[in-house]
Amino acid sequence: MAIFFFSVSKDKIVCAWWSANGERLGTYNGHQGAVWTVDVSPNTVLLATGSADNTVRLWNIKTGECVKVWDFPTAVKRVAFSPDGSQLLAVTEKRMGFLGTIAVLDINYGDGQLGGLDQQADEPALRITCNDSKATVAGWSFLAKYIIAGHEDGSVSQYDPKSGEQLANVQVHEFDHQINDIQFSPDRTYFITASKDKSAKLLSARDLNILKTYPSDTPLNSASITPKKEYVILGGGQAAMDVTTTSARQGKFEARFYHKVFEDEIGRVRGHFGPLNTIDVHPAGTAYASGGEDGYVRIHHFDKSYFDFMYEVEREQMRK
Repeated sequence: MAIFFFSVSKDKIVCAWWSANGERLGTYNGHQGAVWTVDVSPNTVLLATGSADNTVRLWNIKTGECVKVWDFPTAVKRVAFSPDGSQLLAVTEKRMGFLGTIAVLDINYGDGQLGGLDQQADEPALRITCNDSKATVAGWSFLAKYIIAGHEDGSVSQYDPKSGEQLANVQVHEFDHQINDIQFSPDRTYFITASKDKSAKLLSARDLNILKTYPSDTPLNSASITPKKEYVILGGGQAAMDVTTTSARQGKFEARFYHKVFEDEIGRVRGHFGPLNTIDVHPAGTAYASGGEDGYVRIHHFDKSYFDFMYEVEREQMRK
């Protein structure tokens, strides 16, 4: 199965790459500001991007054509397709007198032959306004039953995606320590958060109960759950202004692997020369990609020892 991935950066360009060898397939040009976020529709027909130019753009992946532009009053920090691809959420920034919002856009795929992709609604189907603390990240739970959002104050909210009503809000991380990332398990029944408070947490999407905590010694920007193995990968590092020396060790610019169940740190992967801004794992669990403040995307393919590693208690379970 050919797998490719997309990267975005502050240079306004969206790039597509082969994951197997890192070869660039092409670019999507059109944004006028830094591109903060990207997501692919589940059927891999459409690509959504959000930018500092205050727009969400929808692209035809195959042709590279921009099929729709939605304008917002402030920058768009996160976009995410619903599990069936019928809707797209966009998290907008709190700035210049505008409150942060989560906008939900209906997505139309036309006749299925790639015709009609440009027939998109002009206005969001729903707009959730974050009155207390702005949302920094958001995503969809299982069956698009809830919208889950992480906030600037370290709390996590659960919203009804039809009415926009806030169903729950839990102070998951230290107060006023921003949540920088939310990523879901393959079945979307639980998710992981990454926060400025130097920890990541595993939460149930149904009731926002904290299931596991992964402590770190550096602010975290990203966290991802691996398929195949019971691991999570965390990434972060001190901001450049806080690092007193230039060594990568000092800044703690490493991807950290933790056992998902036992919460132990089991390994680190070095390589970046700046904080890790994002981490994502191959859908088959065979590799991961990390994007750093150093301007590099690094792809790491897991070797045999990664898949063979087990705790003794796991080996005993296998023998039964």
